[in-house]
Amino acid sequence: MARGKPEAIALGPGSLFTAVLGTPEPVDLVTPWASVSTSWIGLGYTNEGSKVNYSVDSENVEVAEELDPIAVALTSRELTIDFALAQITATNLRVALNGGTITAGSGIVTFEPPDLGEEIRVMIGFESEDHTERWVFRKTLQTGNMEINRGKGAAKATIGCSFKAERPAGAKLFKAILAAPTRL
Repeated sequence: MARGKPEAIALGPGSLFTAVLGTPEPVDLVTPWASVSTSWIGLGYTNEGSKVNYSVDSENVEVAEELDPIAVALTSRELTIDFALAQITATNLRVALNGGTITAGSGIVTFEPPDLGEEIRVMIGFESEDHTERWVFRKTLQTGNMEINRGKGAAKATIGCSFKAERPAGAKLFKAILAAPTRL
């Protein structure tokens, strides 16, 4: 008797995308992101893939007559998406700094960050390499320290990012699209 489903094991870093808020979302696992909307932009290579963290805080509801809590109340939750972009581009700088201005010139491109208060929220998308899962995080803001490390030899420069999800109007924090029956 099988103890699990080997075909449901998820491997590989996948691909990351970003889009402006309200961009149409994928509804299946086969339509290319750019066909869903040309607003979805691939972020390219990452240093070590991406990581999604979901945590909740809680408090026990206690009464004097019981040793054990009579309930557990959730007090907050947080969802973050972390990755280090390995492509140093003006587009990736704009993503990591929550906006800004990109200007293309003759043989150059310049980037200037947004002014305080002009930050923009974005959608983040993820697709697994085997095309059996897609995730859409509907409203995020990059809140981590943007750090570009440079070193000798094969040490590549990366742009570290940590996006926090915010509740979008009229929608849930995220949507996961998984292949069935494999990931049911």
